[in-house]
Amino acid sequence: MRNFAAMLAVTLLATATLSAANPVVVDMKTSMGPIQIEMYPDKAPETVKNFVNYANQGFYDGTIFHRVIDGFMIQGGGFTPNMQEKETGAMIQNESTNGLKNDKYTIAMARTPNPHSATSQFFINTGTDNGFLNRASARDGWGYCVFGKVTKGTEIVDAIGKVATGNVGPHGDVPRTPVIIEKVTIAQ
Repeated sequence: MRNFAAMLAVTLLATATLSAANPVVVDMKTSMGPIQIEMYPDKAPETVKNFVNYANQGFYDGTIFHRVIDGFMIQGGGFTPNMQEKETGAMIQNESTNGLKNDKYTIAMARTPNPHSATSQFFINTGTDNGFLNRASARDGWGYCVFGKVTKGTEIVDAIGKVATGNVGPHGDVPRTPVIIEKVTIAQ
């Protein structure tokens, strides 16, 4: 009963947060410094709701940026510092028809080749020309759903994008020193 009450409170808080004025502001504290992101529930309502739910549950706290490709993107939200993948909730529908583009410093959902497979993982674009990730240009006709943009801490994003990487088991482009997402909070 206590777990149900906690889940209900999280859901009500997420709903109240999404009902607030657009955009939704996210504070992401990382081991390399703070990043602030604004999300657009008017453009990607299910994606923003999904991210807010994970954040409010504390899911992202203690995860890492597990894939970093200089000049392209930094990806996080699914692995612990010892590269253990976290169990996630249900997959969400791809909202890449929203008109938002994979421009530098935008945040988008990571997914498998299935266009509707995004769960918790996201990436921040660091490349100046990631247009091939947009729906109109994507080989699969779907692309990757952008749902927000970094508004403060772009220098932190740039620094993360420059860390030394290597292989850990089957995973490539893993930072040699973990870049930890210490805390993600919804500011409004």
